[in-house]
This record gives sequence, structure tokens and C-alpha cells, in this order.
Amino acid sequence: MAPAQSKLASALPLRTRLEGGSGAAAIAATLLALVYLRRKVVQAAQEAAHTRNQAVLTTPQIELAQRELYNPLPGGARELLVPNRGRVSKVTIRPTKATTFAAHRPLFRRIAAPAVAARKAGESAAASANAAAQRVGVNKDFFRQLAAIWRIIVPRATCKEVGLISAHTTFLLLRTYLSLLVARLDGKLVGDLVSANGKGFLRGLVYWFLLAIPSVYTNAMIRFLQSKLAISFRTRLTRYVHDLYLDKNNTFYRVVNLDARIGANGADQFVTTDINRFCETLSALYSNVSKPVLDLVLFNIQLGRSLGGKGSIGLFASYFATAWILRKVTPAFGKLAAVEAKLEGDFRAAHSRLIINSEEVAFYDGGAIEKDILTRAYLRLIKHVNSIFKIRIVYGMTEDFVVKYLWSAVGYCLIAIPTLGKKQDGLSIPQRTENYISNRRLLLSLADAGGRLMLSWKDLSELAGSTSRVYTLLSTLHDLSVSSYASTLRPLDLPADAPFYDLGTLNGRLVDSAPAERGVSFDKVPIVAPAPGVARGGEELVKQLSMKIKPGEHLLITGGNGSGKTAIARVLAGLWPVWEGVVSRPTDAEIMFLPQRPYLSSGSLRDQIIYPDSYPDFVKSGKSDEDLLDILRKVHLAYLPGREGGYDVRKEWKDILSGGEKQRMGMARLFYHLPKYGVLDECTSAVSTDVEGSMYQHAKDVGITLITISHRPSLYQHHMYLLRLTGTGGRWEVSKIGEAEHSVSFQKEIQSLEAKLADVESWKKRLGEIDEQLHFKTATA
Repeated sequence: MAPAQSKLASALPLRTRLEGGSGAAAIAATLLALVYLRRKVVQAAQEAAHTRNQAVLTTPQIELAQRELYNPLPGGARELLVPNRGRVSKVTIRPTKATTFAAHRPLFRRIAAPAVAARKAGESAAASANAAAQRVGVNKDFFRQLAAIWRIIVPRATCKEVGLISAHTTFLLLRTYLSLLVARLDGKLVGDLVSANGKGFLRGLVYWFLLAIPSVYTNAMIRFLQSKLAISFRTRLTRYVHDLYLDKNNTFYRVVNLDARIGANGADQFVTTDINRFCETLSALYSNVSKPVLDLVLFNIQLGRSLGGKGSIGLFASYFATAWILRKVTPAFGKLAAVEAKLEGDFRAAHSRLIINSEEVAFYDGGAIEKDILTRAYLRLIKHVNSIFKIRIVYGMTEDFVVKYLWSAVGYCLIAIPTLGKKQDGLSIPQRTENYISNRRLLLSLADAGGRLMLSWKDLSELAGSTSRVYTLLSTLHDLSVSSYASTLRPLDLPADAPFYDLGTLNGRLVDSAPAERGVSFDKVPIVAPAPGVARGGEELVKQLSMKIKPGEHLLITGGNGSGKTAIARVLAGLWPVWEGVVSRPTDAEIMFLPQRPYLSSGSLRDQIIYPDSYPDFVKSGKSDEDLLDILRKVHLAYLPGREGGYDVRKEWKDILSGGEKQRMGMARLFYHLPKYGVLDECTSAVSTDVEGSMYQHAKDVGITLITISHRPSLYQHHMYLLRLTGTGGRWEVSKIGEAEHSVSFQKEIQSLEAKLADVESWKKRLGEIDEQLHFKTATA
């Protein structure tokens, strides 16, 4: 019995480690840990109560604090004040370097050239992208895409994410080691109970509670570090995407209007939901894979000592059999997840479109048709989700049978080997029971680890779907940031002499660094409306436009609807590509574009005037609120600060201001920034002619060269040249505005006034009739 007992004692290092004087020390350490934990809980409760009672700073207060904080940082970095739990945190935002984008761009290059070449003529890029989406899965492309994204979320070996992964791995190892100790202690408790060893049983309970403290702390830290890792991944990826999405090339506009891979309504889904899902799945997958692998290695080594060679062979045979069975019945979860994410995005986009156009839909009384659109989008999503649920029935049945029942049966057979074998002949029943319980505990943990490892294949497939969507977003942004668009094959039925404007073939140039003194010029530039994903390419609106506008030579552009007036402004702004020729313009700081529908940002009244400058930029410029008031006087909006409550008041300005006030606010921005050139696209169509004339005259007085798109004849007097687009065959003509045009303009205004004066007598007669009726009602009363 003595040799057997010594052998058993050597197999239980936990008992020898915790007995004697070390047991008292462990109990004392446990008590200290409990006191420390209680102190932390009380401190957290006090902080929560303090946060509830502390007033949260408002956004105007944060803006005032931002004035003192404004300090330009090297490398284009910015400091932002962010409210957090009743306090304000200072966050430094460092933009991604251009060299980093250049180094990463080859990693996100489209591997679609063979597919495009093999595609039938006339097939859209969207259809090709949908065909590529069907190949989503755990394959070579998945690991290539994941490796490319990994370069972004873990940029270097000394970054914070590496420390989080190391700490996470440490706690995973600790949890595995604690599982081994718990398994041994479990067997010891049952052995003492069977042998009626009361003191040993009580001592085991003390050890059990001592192990509970590091165990629960380890589990909590694993969940905490997993969440921190997901947030850290998402932060790096979101900032990287924002730097690409909102770069100086207006890539966010190109994504929506010049590319069909993401779609007009899917960008927000990619940037928000898909990135978040990818980061959470990736961080959870690391824990779900690394922990079972560690358990399998350590538990197999421990069980191998008890089960012997035959038992180890049986364990590995069961692993391979289980993996083969589950591999055969596992559906294409990656493709299903990608399709589900797309349908979720379509449903969300339908709701967003309704919110944006709610007033127009209400005027048309179109609630019924919009309800049908939303219902169809929802039903497409639900039908797909229901099909996934049906697919998972067979997979779930097979998975449960293999992992829970087949593995349990194999496990009982394996742990019976040492129990029924000759190695146990010299041990008593309590010792046999102790060994059996320990092995059974290890085997159950092993089965759980194997099951979680098998289940991780499903998570890996879902990660493949999220990875594909995030990679599509990043590759699209990288391409569009350098004006690389998807190509479309020339249709076979298109005549050979007909022009074909494919976004993949651009031969023109936009020179945006010319001095303002050189002016704005178009040199044999066709104005083409791009059509991404359309087989016949873009539509030519204006043929071979050639003209030059020097400083002080104000230009008026007129033409019918659809003739290409606004298209010229889009090409000049760099929103639409230049297919041929050269477009030259001043730098961004010397030219400003005002659209017909002014954009009102979320912010204070001051923010509306200085947009797109921020409040720190306003402070740095040295201007004051008195300067802003003077600008508002020029656009006849001086009453706004008094009416709305000052410059710091924050409202939904798009709902507060009328159409004319919105357009005059756009002109106020022009007078605030004072560029050398102003491109005005019907930006005063809702303003009266007298106010419009005064604003145009002031723009000329302060030295702004005007390029105006308008139909109003009254604007002839404020311009020197006229560009008329006929709308027929893309023809155009440029002429100098002279006295004849002025006379025509004034004659039209005179005719309009004379027509109104002709009705004066009838208005007087009607006014007399109304007065008589009012006097009669007063006398009767």
C-alpha cells in the first residue's frame, strides 16, 4: 500500500503544495484578496454614484474648452475633447501616413483580372462581384485577405494589440493549468469521501475555495481582454477606413457614385456593422481556438500517462473521425453570412432612404408603396435567415450526437482501460475511484475542448464572410483613392466609331495646383456622366469643351435640363473623372463650390457660417463674432443670432431655416472663406432678385471670380461671358455678354413689372369691395 500511496501522492502535486505551512499562507493570501476585491467593489460603486450626480458637459462647453486646447501637432495630428462618464477625455488622433497606404495598397489589389477578362461582354461589374461572393469560404483567398487586414489591426510588434494578445494568452494558459488542478482536486475529494476521510474532505474543500478565487478572476479577465481586443481591433480598422474614406480625393463620394462593388446604399453598413462583426468574431475566434488547442495538448499528455499507448491512439482516432464527420456535414457558413450581411444592409438602406425623403413621401402620400418596399426587403432577409435555421437542423443534430454522445461513449471506454487493467490491482477502491474521477474530469474537459474546437470551424466560416466584406471595402477604398476604377468590356453591338467611356480607361488629367492667376481652363475635355456597372459606359453630355476663365472674367453657364451644366462643376471639382484632355484649376483653398441644395452640418449657428472650418480653425483665424455678424448683414441674415439665441445655440438647422435662408447661408460661407474663384450652381434660386443682385455685387467687390450656373436673366449684368449648352449632340458655344444681352435681360424685367402694374386697377377695385364688405359686417354687428 505504501508504494501505491507514494505514487498517488506524486501524481497530486497540488496536495503536497497546499499542505502544511503553505496552506495557512494560502488562506491568508485568500483573505487579503477578498479584502482587496471588496475595496475595489466599493470604490467602483462610489465612482458610479459620483458619475450619476455629476453634470455632463454640454457640447458648447466642450467647444469653449477646445479653444484653449488648440495646439497644432506634428504630422497632421489633432486633439479632440470627448465627453465620457461626466468628464471630458482628451484624445489624440494621428492620421494614417501616406507611406502606409502605399505599402498596403498591393495587399488589397483586386485579384479579378482573369475573371474580368473571362467575363462575357456586357456583363456588369456588380454581377461579377456577386459571382465572386459565391466563392466565400475558408480557402486560400480567405487567409490572404485576413493576412492583409492583420497588417492594419496589428501594425507592429510593439503595438498595444500585441500586449493584449500576450496577456490574453497568459490567462488562457493559466485557465488550462487551473483546470488540471481542479480535475486532480475533484478526484481527491471523491476519494476522501468514499474512504470516509472527513479531515481530508474538509481540507479538500478549503483547497477548492482557494482555487475558486484565481479561477473566477481568470475567467473574468479572459472575457475582459477579449472585449478589449475587439475594441482595439475596431478602433484601428475604423480610423484606417475613415482616413481612406474621407481623404482629400473625396473617396466617400466615389464609393457611392463611381463604383458598383459596394453600392450606393451599402457604405454605412460596411463601415459600421461589418467592421464591428469582423473584429468581434476575430477576437472571439482566437480564444475559441487557442484555449481548446492548449487543453487538447495538456489534457492529452496528462491522460496519456493514465490511459497508456492504446488509450492515446483511441483519443486521436476519435479526433480524426469527428473532424471528418463534421467536415462533411458543415454547410457553407461563410457564404451564408456574407449574403445575410448584404440583406441586412439592404433593409437598413431602405429605412434610411425613407427617413431622408420623409417629407417628399408624405406630400405624395406614398406610405403604402414605401411600406411594400420595406416589407419586401425584410422578407428577403427573413427568408434567408429561415433557410439558415433549416440548414442548421441537420448540422446541429450531427454535431450534438458526435460531440456529446459519441465522444462520451468513447471516453467511458478509454477511462475504463486503466480502471479495469492490471495497473490498478494494487490500489484500493477509494484510490481507484479517485483516479477514475480525475480521468473522467479530464476527459470531459477534453471532450468540451474538442467540441469547441469543432464548433470553431463554423465561427471560422462566418469570419470568412465578414473578412470578405471588410476586404472588399478596403480594396475599393484603396482603388478609388488613387482613381483606379473597375473596368467594363466594350459591348459587341456598339459601333466601332462610337465613343465608349469606361471608368477603367481614363486618359485625362485634373491639375489642381495651378496658381489662381492662371485661372480655370478646359482643354478638349468631354463632359461625361459616369455609369459604373452599366454595360454601355458613361453618357457624353458636352463634346470637347475648351475654354479659359481668367481672374475677373465672370462666367455664366446656361442650358436646358440634362444638358450638363452641373456636370461641368462636378468635373471641375474632381468629383467626376476627366476622360480626355486637361482641366486646370486653382488649389482647394482658392476655389469654392456652392451647390443648389446647401448642406447644413450638425453644430452651432457659428459652425454653419464657417463650414467646413472647425471652431479651433475659427479661433486660429483671428476673426470674431462681429466679423460673422458683418457677413450675415451682407446676405441679409443679421437677424438670425438674435432670433435663434446666439452663435452657440445648436439646432437642426435644416428644419429651422427656410429654403432662401439656407441658400443665403451658403453665400455667407463664400464671404467668410473669400476664395479667388466661386462656382455657384443655382445656389440662389430661392432668393429674391434684389437680394441676389446685392450678394453677387458684393462677391465681385471682394475679388471673387464667379462661375455661375443659372437660368435667371437678371444675372447677365454680373458676368462677362456666357457658356450656352444646347443639349443637342453635346454642342456648346461661348460668347461675350454685351449690351444686347443686358437689354434683353432688362427688357424682360420691365415686361414683368409692366404686367404687374396692369393689374393694379383691378387690385384696387377688389380692395374696395373687401372694405365695403367689412364695413357692412361691422354695421350689422
